[in-house]
Amino acid sequence: MSGAALGIEIVGVFFLALFLLHRYGDFKKQHRLVIVATLLAWYLCFLIVFIIPLDISTTIYNRCVSRHAVTPVTSNASLFTTTPGTLSNASAKPPVVNPKTLRDSLVEECSKPWSYIPPGIMPIFWRVVYWTSQFLTWILLPFMQSYARSGGFSITGKIKTALIENAIYYGTYLLIFGALLIYVAVNPKLHLEWYQLQAIGIAAANTWGLFLLVLLLGYGLVEIPRSHWNGAKKGYLLMKTYFKAAKLMTEKADAEETLEDVMEEVRKVNECIKYNHPLRKCVDTILKKCPAEYQEKMGRNMDDYEDFEEKNITYPSEKTLVKLHKQAIYAVQRHRRTQVQWGILLEQAFFLEDVAKNETSATRQFVRTFPRQEPESFMNRHFYTPTVEWYWECLLRPWCARVLAVVLALFSAVVVWSECTFFSANPVLSLFAVFIQQAEQTHNYIYVEVACFLSIFFLSICVYSTVFRIRVFNYYYLASHHQTDAYSLLFSGMLFCRLTPPLCLNFLGLTHMDVSISRQKAEPTAYTSIMGSLRVLPLIADLFYIYYPMLVLILCIATYFSLGTRCLNLLGFQQFMGDNDMTSDLTDEGKELIRREKRKRQRQEDGETRRREWKERYATNREDTSRNRNVHSEQNEPTYTEMTTSRSSKYTRTNNRTERDRIELLQDAEPLDFNAETFSDDPLDPESGRYQPGGRYLSMSQSNSRIFDDV
Repeated sequence: MSGAALGIEIVGVFFLALFLLHRYGDFKKQHRLVIVATLLAWYLCFLIVFIIPLDISTTIYNRCVSRHAVTPVTSNASLFTTTPGTLSNASAKPPVVNPKTLRDSLVEECSKPWSYIPPGIMPIFWRVVYWTSQFLTWILLPFMQSYARSGGFSITGKIKTALIENAIYYGTYLLIFGALLIYVAVNPKLHLEWYQLQAIGIAAANTWGLFLLVLLLGYGLVEIPRSHWNGAKKGYLLMKTYFKAAKLMTEKADAEETLEDVMEEVRKVNECIKYNHPLRKCVDTILKKCPAEYQEKMGRNMDDYEDFEEKNITYPSEKTLVKLHKQAIYAVQRHRRTQVQWGILLEQAFFLEDVAKNETSATRQFVRTFPRQEPESFMNRHFYTPTVEWYWECLLRPWCARVLAVVLALFSAVVVWSECTFFSANPVLSLFAVFIQQAEQTHNYIYVEVACFLSIFFLSICVYSTVFRIRVFNYYYLASHHQTDAYSLLFSGMLFCRLTPPLCLNFLGLTHMDVSISRQKAEPTAYTSIMGSLRVLPLIADLFYIYYPMLVLILCIATYFSLGTRCLNLLGFQQFMGDNDMTSDLTDEGKELIRREKRKRQRQEDGETRRREWKERYATNREDTSRNRNVHSEQNEPTYTEMTTSRSSKYTRTNNRTERDRIELLQDAEPLDFNAETFSDDPLDPESGRYQPGGRYLSMSQSNSRIFDDV
């Protein structure tokens, strides 16, 4: 099993990152370089979280072997004592101990973990993982992020734009690095060597990451347990969903209006710049980024040739087209994101309303207002029946959420206590360090690895989930069902790479596996041997890394009393506060929006049901008619009287059947819908239909403005 656990986790983590990226990204539409860069960033960050427990268990075993390596030599001193009546020879050499016998005795004293990694592998592994992730987060991913949203039409223009936009990132890093470099140069006790420069670079990256890490951690330690506790309150979740619906509808309407304005500018440019203009290729590039319906409306008629020099028109410059290109990319991405968010939010609201209705059901069977969007699986058909769903959603799930909230709250309390006391080496006050030291004495490596993995996984969830909970970061939205754009994917990978190394370094300090914290002469972990204990920078090692994490206690208190939410409300950024007047107004507005969408979907489903029933009846009538026709054809030739009688009766039956079909169609006719189609002859109307420069307008599209939706 030597090194087998490491290999299994390397392969397993790769497929985990690939599965998550496939869920959020779109392999067919997005660029391959974006997919590869994001996959590599996620993969390296997940590797650090999964491999750290193996590094800790291997280090504990190596420390045990180092401690017992001295014991056999000192204990053999009793073998060299003189017997009575003989003189001792002080210069006598001790007998040679067999190295194989010594190693076997050490193995018996220190049981080897099942996931033991041979020496020399972990330092190389951490060096490759760490420096690759740092290259991604500080150089490649920010550059690719700006390159993906750049409005330039050439590779050179996009590179120039990306470098200018990333100057703030590079400037921040260089500022911290320069300050630390000046500190080392001024200090006479320190000498500038390659090792010190490497330590300065690591210290600068970890300082920036730890500064943001503590802020996000203080919010997540309180909000995650509280969100699960509130998750047991169906009424609370429903009111919060109504509040989100009102805010999202405002953002959705603003995104649609922005898209319409940008598409109008694109339409004007498309009509102005003709086929033989030097900037026509730039216009075609902008048109490719527009939605398909707008591309049809603004499609050029290749037969309508008109030289751009024949008219005295002020043509836009290339800089103007670059700006318009960037605006088009941003508007399309924002519009698509709000559409996806709105669909997901509607499904959540409909489901929560169904849960509230089914709680008082006497039949104890879960009834949905609308069927599931996804196809029914084998599990839902045979095991997750309506009865099982009712017991889970209405009885068991709220209690499971409360129990999970209590467990997470206790875990958060342990983290806060350990963050405030981990610098105390004697006595040991950090609970993480106490648990690890007890397991180290009993050589329970399974417990060490499981406890370390759960702890660092909880810290990772608290940090990363906070990024997507705060409204400022809502622009970088990870939408499932392959709806996440390239910009958000690259941003998530960049942020993961920046936060994961200081997160793991902070976790090693909580467990006292970092020798700079425990102040013991023991073998360090392979991770800290690469990261360094930062003794070259006492200002960072003894002050910032020790006392700054204690700020998490103040942040947790502020989050518990919702101080940040109250400040945002005062500044005009509406946040859900429960009993607040502004919250209640937006909640009522969102409730009415959800009702309107529900009525609209019910009308659509009723119309589809009636059309389906009419098709089934029509198909049945045609089968009956063809069957009767076949029966008459198979009979013998009748007499003239019989033929006349049958002919008249046949026409009578046909007329009766036709009349009956007409009556059924009139009875099943749908009510008049004034919102069905709106025809317009205005060529400037974005919903007027297909636009062709030759003067042909086909009004075949439906209007998006539904005035009578609530009728």
